[in-house]
Amino acid sequence: MVAVSKTQPPERLAALLAAGQRVFGENRVQEAFAHWRDGPPGLELRLIGPLQTNKARDACGFFAVIETLDRPKLAEAIAREGQRLGRAPRLYVEVNTGEEPQKAGVRPGEADAFIARCRGEFGLAVEGLMCIPPQGEPPGPHFALTAKIAARNGLAKLSMGMSADFETAIRFGATSVRVGTALFGERPAPG
Repeated sequence: MVAVSKTQPPERLAALLAAGQRVFGENRVQEAFAHWRDGPPGLELRLIGPLQTNKARDACGFFAVIETLDRPKLAEAIAREGQRLGRAPRLYVEVNTGEEPQKAGVRPGEADAFIARCRGEFGLAVEGLMCIPPQGEPPGPHFALTAKIAARNGLAKLSMGMSADFETAIRFGATSVRVGTALFGERPAPG
């Protein structure tokens, strides 16, 4: 379980840490630094929000997992930073299963070629896929599609499901779920 810690105040994070949670997901690099720069040892931090290429250096040095690899320019930046650091974070390709124009992620029909390009051209060891189904649609078909793409490409990890649909995601093979609201309650209002 990935505890989605974005926008959460320190006291809520401390409570979850005290309960034993050690895997946390953040949407933004800067917010992750603010939350976790001096965090306890043994944490696994995952970037679950979109990554700008100009933030690849910071992200590769800070996160154990980047779940939002979705374009060649970003793959190239991550590969370059992995070379520079002598290690790379674990990588998931984000699949835009609903082909929603406002969302990041590769289209399902382009996923196989993108995964192959990440592996071949950029030398990246993609370990899994991530998806976020469209709101208002049953999530099961989107999870099934993501699992099918993963199987075709020999990928064992599936980051699927959030607070409202994680049980369905598990039924479709999720190996990790991103849970925020169910753990922390509603996010505090900005400002």
